[in-house]
Amino acid sequence: MRMTAAEFRQQTKPNKYGAKKTVVDGITFDSRAEARYYVQLKLREQAGEVGGVELQRPFAVLGPKGELITTYKADFAFWDFTEDRFRVIDVKGVETPVFRLKSKLVKAFLGIDIEVVQ
Repeated sequence: MRMTAAEFRQQTKPNKYGAKKTVVDGITFDSRAEARYYVQLKLREQAGEVGGVELQRPFAVLGPKGELITTYKADFAFWDFTEDRFRVIDVKGVETPVFRLKSKLVKAFLGIDIEVVQ
């Protein structure tokens, strides 16, 4: 039996790295690992260990003349009260060359270390 054009358009391409989109609290995450980290983070927030949790926080990397070089979106950004510092977390199964480059740019221009969680 043939597929209609509408059915063809509704098909989704599987993720290149095998990640499966997951919904938690009405929020769609790109992977199960990212959703699991979110659940742990919410528990830590309820316990008062972390605060100011932001999802998909953008960081603009500007050049020396103020021109936009790139924008990096962190999976999670929050203040960790137990360590008394601002943390930027990216949940990765595979570190791509683009991610490695962007994390180096964020470190060089903004002085922010991106922590990778597997």
